[in-house]
Amino acid sequence: MQHDLIAQASTWLAEDPDPETRDELAALIEAGDTQELAARFAGTLQFGTAGLRGELGAGPMRMNRSVVIRAAAGLAAYLKAQGQEGGLVVIGYDARYKSADFARDTAAVMTGAGLRAAVLPRPLPTPVLAYAIRHLGAVAGVEVTASHNPPRDNGYKVYLGDGSQIVPPADAEIAAAIAAVGPLDGVVRPEDGWETLGEEVLDAYLARTDAVLSAGSPRTARTVYTAMHGVGTSVLTAAFARAGFPEPVLVAEQAEPDPAFPTVAFPNPEEPGAMDLAFATARRAAPDLIIANDPDADRCAVAVPDPSVEGGWRMLRGDEVGALLAAHLVERGATGVFAESIVSSSLLGRIAEKAGLGYEETLTGFKWIARVDGLRYGYEEALGYCVDPEGVRDKDGITAALLVAELASVLKEQGRTLLDLLDDLALAHGLHATDQLSVRVEDLSVIADAMARLREQPPTALAGLAVTSAEDLSRGTDKLPPTDGLRYRLEGARVIVRPSGTEPKLKCYLEVVVPVAAPAGLPAARARGAELLAGIKRDLAAAAGI
Repeated sequence: MQHDLIAQASTWLAEDPDPETRDELAALIEAGDTQELAARFAGTLQFGTAGLRGELGAGPMRMNRSVVIRAAAGLAAYLKAQGQEGGLVVIGYDARYKSADFARDTAAVMTGAGLRAAVLPRPLPTPVLAYAIRHLGAVAGVEVTASHNPPRDNGYKVYLGDGSQIVPPADAEIAAAIAAVGPLDGVVRPEDGWETLGEEVLDAYLARTDAVLSAGSPRTARTVYTAMHGVGTSVLTAAFARAGFPEPVLVAEQAEPDPAFPTVAFPNPEEPGAMDLAFATARRAAPDLIIANDPDADRCAVAVPDPSVEGGWRMLRGDEVGALLAAHLVERGATGVFAESIVSSSLLGRIAEKAGLGYEETLTGFKWIARVDGLRYGYEEALGYCVDPEGVRDKDGITAALLVAELASVLKEQGRTLLDLLDDLALAHGLHATDQLSVRVEDLSVIADAMARLREQPPTALAGLAVTSAEDLSRGTDKLPPTDGLRYRLEGARVIVRPSGTEPKLKCYLEVVVPVAAPAGLPAARARGAELLAGIKRDLAAAAGI
């Protein structure tokens, strides 16, 4: 077995086009490090509806140029099989390690396969790529990014010509085409022949952001902004300047792209400690709100002044921002369908129903939300918001930030805040309190074991609330295709358990709804909501064995 492993690694080494990963793999072979080699050659990174995502390094279980070239060749073969010979593929990339290399390799493969390729002019937010696909009439798009994953990761996200991410069966068909790619020396990769786009594509995206705001609306909210070491700063500040908002105060330590992400353990605004520098900047600058993007700027986090919490600033949950934006769009007279994934708060459905608007629930991921017919607004609790589906049919942290700033400005003129509007929503629809139990693992079998345990022995009560129904979502429902997940409905609560599609995590989404009769009852309702969430989290962890 050791001999076979060394032979397999040596074969991979012989066709690896990257000197860095060649040296890395050669050193492992020379050292006879069979444990590390086994981890890298245990299989291949699986291409799915999230594309590819994984740790950088040599071998088929890592993100590297060899893996990307095969992925690009498979995608090219799929597009040609769909009759898209000669079609345009737009390629974007973030500022992570190897992102520019992966983008160039993709452009070379597309060009060699007889497609046209155009690469964005520099590292830019993922929403710019999603916009560019439809703006330029492309048949597909690729974004090289690992979003908010750790610094050692990179990824490969694929869009088709409608500007939204791939869904089944396209993912399986592309995966099959990738598997059919032969030796890399058979993949034609010319040195040139593709186009590098100019700044005009970004100018067009920025011009489109005008559609997000109401003409003549207040633009007075003052913000502190962090790009979390990603690519958002230049685009967000340009969008804010164009709209006439005060110039955001930047979190200087995190304003410029840096693939090492030196100030955060995980470059995700939701992770503990990630917002500490933003809070410190806000305590000095005293803005109306804090806005944060993740590294590829497709997500948007919001924090607000709150004297009741330590440090005086509180991060809003994604569900809270989702409800606030929905209420703002309703107030502005929005028409169409509001949509969210099943893991997001049921409050959106109540807002849409009261406003007489359509409402849809989808599986997790914007690839599903973006495909809702008549979509006007979509969101997911993981800080993703689609506020201009005619421009970007995906989550967009730049336009979401603009809309949040407009809402904060409107409320500011009324002497009110985002927290006041959240109180209004609780009084109108009940207090919808959400939380998440998220477990990061090294061994993926921990997740499989937890899911199996919950399927075999589903809980009958959580936090003293009876479980009224238990659904195994892998069987599908009347409205949803099959997915690996479990949904429990309780008396006044809901729980969904699923493995993450992009990280080695088991994620459990919790919601409780507490009626509120009058403003004086809000503190008690919040306390009750927090108590129930804590109890559900405790009992669910025990039931899952995590």
